[in-house]
Amino acid sequence: MSQYEQYLDHAYGPNVHILSDTFLLTRLGTLCEEATTQPAFNEIVCDLYRFLLRAVLNGEFPMTERHIRTRMASISQHGVWTGHVLDAKTPAVTVDILRAGSLPSQICFDYLNKTLDPRLIRQDHVVMARQTNASGQVIGTHLGDSKIGGSVDGAIVLFPDPMGATGGSIARVIHHYKEKVEGKAKKYVALNLIITPEYIRRLTREHPDLIVYAIRLDRGGSSPAVLQERPGVRWEEEIGLTDMQYIIPGGGGFGELMNNSYC
Repeated sequence: MSQYEQYLDHAYGPNVHILSDTFLLTRLGTLCEEATTQPAFNEIVCDLYRFLLRAVLNGEFPMTERHIRTRMASISQHGVWTGHVLDAKTPAVTVDILRAGSLPSQICFDYLNKTLDPRLIRQDHVVMARQTNASGQVIGTHLGDSKIGGSVDGAIVLFPDPMGATGGSIARVIHHYKEKVEGKAKKYVALNLIITPEYIRRLTREHPDLIVYAIRLDRGGSSPAVLQERPGVRWEEEIGLTDMQYIIPGGGGFGELMNNSYC
C-alpha cells in the first residue's frame, strides 16, 4: 500500500485498497449525477483514472535510486539530486475490457508511456459481454474476440474497469490471462471507480492474488445496522447490487454513458 495515499479502513483483506480522498469522491459524485452527460462525463473519467493510476504506481510499482544532474550542476558541486523514483524498466500491460474499459485503459496506457519506458508498455483489448436470462438478470459472462500482444512474463497487468459490480467479467478475463496467455505476470491489479462487497467477495475467492484499487465502495442495499459497522465486518450481510445486478447507489451504466450508446 502506498505511503502517499489515505485509504478506507475495512475488513476485506490486505489486497483491497479503497481510497479515502474527498476530492476524488467529489468528482466521482458529480460523475454519477443524472445531469452529467458528454463531454463532461468523459473528462471526469479521465481525471479520476489519472489519480487512481497514481495511487497504483506509488503502491505497486518498484522504485529505484537515481542520481539526476540538474541545471545547477554547471555552477555548483551540489547540483545533483539523489532520491527514489519509479523504476522505468518495469514492464506493464493495461487491458481494455470493452466497452466501459476502453477510455480508462487508454488513459492508463498514455500515462504509463509518459512515466516508464514506453518500449515496455502494452495495451491489450478483450471483448466481454454480460449474459442475461429472460428476466434480465446476469447469469454469466462471455469472452469474445481479443487482441493480446504477447507475453505477460514479469509484467504488472492492469485492469482499468470502472464498475466493479458482480466481478464476473474481470474474473473471467484474469482466468484467461493465467491459463491462455504466455508468461507469469508479476502482479494483477484492478483499477475501479466503484466496487461492491459482492465484487470483492467473488474476486478474493477466485483470484486471491488480485490487488484491487478503487475510489468508492457502494453497499447501498445493506440495512442501517450493517452500514453502521466497519466495512467488511458483516460482509455476508452487505448488499451493493439490485436484483438485476446493478450497483446501488452506483451511477448507471458507465459504458453506455462513455459512448452515448444505449443498446
